[in-house]
Amino acid sequence: MIRAEKLSYSFPEKELYNKISFTIEEGQHCAFIGASGTGKSTLANIIMEPEQYLYDGKLFIDENCRIGYVSQFVQVDKTQNVTVFEYLSEEFVTLQNQMNAICKEMETAAEFEELMEQYQVVLDAFNAIDGDNYENNITKKLNLAELSKQKDMPVSSLSGGEFKLIQVIKEMLPVPDLLIMDEPDVFLDFGHLNALMNLINFHKGTLLVITHNRFLLDHCFNKILHLENKEMQEFDGRYLDYSFSLLQMKIEKQELAAADTEEIERNEKLVEQLRKEAAIFTSATRGRALHARVSFLERLKAKRIKEPFVEIKQPEIQFSAGGEIEEGNVLEVKDYSISFDEILLEHVTFEIGAKDKVALIGPNGSGKTTLLRDIYKHAIESIIIRENTKAGFVSQLQGEMLNEANTILDEFLDMGFAANQDVQKHLEKFGFEEEELYQRIRQLSGGEKNLLQLAKLSAGEQQLLILDEPTSHLDTYSQAALEKAINEYDGAVLMVSHDFYTIANCMDYVLLIEDKNVRRMSIRKFRKMIYANHFNKDYLEIEQKKKNVEMKIELALKKRDYESAKVLAEDLEKIVKQM
Repeated sequence: MIRAEKLSYSFPEKELYNKISFTIEEGQHCAFIGASGTGKSTLANIIMEPEQYLYDGKLFIDENCRIGYVSQFVQVDKTQNVTVFEYLSEEFVTLQNQMNAICKEMETAAEFEELMEQYQVVLDAFNAIDGDNYENNITKKLNLAELSKQKDMPVSSLSGGEFKLIQVIKEMLPVPDLLIMDEPDVFLDFGHLNALMNLINFHKGTLLVITHNRFLLDHCFNKILHLENKEMQEFDGRYLDYSFSLLQMKIEKQELAAADTEEIERNEKLVEQLRKEAAIFTSATRGRALHARVSFLERLKAKRIKEPFVEIKQPEIQFSAGGEIEEGNVLEVKDYSISFDEILLEHVTFEIGAKDKVALIGPNGSGKTTLLRDIYKHAIESIIIRENTKAGFVSQLQGEMLNEANTILDEFLDMGFAANQDVQKHLEKFGFEEEELYQRIRQLSGGEKNLLQLAKLSAGEQQLLILDEPTSHLDTYSQAALEKAINEYDGAVLMVSHDFYTIANCMDYVLLIEDKNVRRMSIRKFRKMIYANHFNKDYLEIEQKKKNVEMKIELALKKRDYESAKVLAEDLEKIVKQM
């Protein structure tokens, strides 16, 4: 269906692809993965509108390929007065109306050969999208997404998560030859994530889905496209098998790289010794020996192991609370209420200790973001933050915390960095190269913008971190780095997240929104609730075992204990086969 051959593309400040090749075949459900800012969304745009981009190489797309698209930035239009069913029916009803209008015109037309041709074109378009069955198909899709109750509701009344699913359904209904979805999972709660999984798995057409969601990656795809360090790797099979093969390659390549490094270091010492001798004893024989050894050393360095899919940059995220933390509560919320068209939260009361790490969870549209923003702004009497406590905030509305008209460099100079070199040194830890510092923030991917928010927090000292969907748009490597940073942080954290893994791996307890109030829940009970309502218990327990073994492998690799890493990899392979 789609084939790229030696495709290259770059922005003025950044090269994205260097002669990448890949194929997407009919019927494949393909996950498109890679670090934030590698150009996944740009490549999706090139596939949809190749004539708009000046790329090198070849891109072959079937001439009659109909492409559907779900944007990562789709939001509810509150002015929409139509119902969900009417919204999903729009394309079908439009074609029906066109056919009816042509038939009406035929009734009075003297010659209707041209009208018959017009009618046939519209009829063919209607049949191509299975128009005769559209009402039944809408009902099936809504049931699959557990949104049948919303069928007759106004679109404007939907939560953000509900509307994202409706958008997925709307793009699936016309049965496009290829459906591209750019991070359709962002901000979905646990129930809606399950619904998205069902929609993906029951879709009969070809899919290209940009995602970093670990649950979807493990459950939904039979092909992986991995874009990393300007190169593309494709894998026919499950993400679980692909990630395991990557880890095996990492063990093998690091062992070879270690041997290369030892040989290079040994030859560097020999070259140094020969240079000393040549400086003391002048002879043609010693000169030739030095020249030969230098040439050999250069060849060794040139063939040093370099693997773009092993050398993946993981950001170094660290948060500081600025010294010893005083005991007691850092945050108290007393009798807090919020309402818009209806009451969302009423008489909410809770407190957070100076070192507590707390997840605030609840359905989409239940008031979580508003509560976090009110806490950060600290302008309501019902919210008390301990005196001299500095709070840091990561917003899911990224433009709230970043001036998108700024360059990256200006953003950090504005916050107090003294010199360009200081900004460069700080942002190197987050994977930003020097030339990228001159990009406008509005040009960055969602993941890069979130990394910038985290980089700003990392540059200061805060005793309370307020994080609203901090893992949204982040690649899996950055998610792992953020989890590590939260675990090592000495201060308090209040986080809204729909990422089960981050909550289970980092939080001390959960505040669950239900019946317009919050209830404290232990992580153990949270896991049980998730098992019962959303995820498969056996899968999550096996997933935890998998993660424990992977951490042991990473530790063995750091110690250069490659034999232990290989034995652990055999254990990991057995676990992956159970999933």
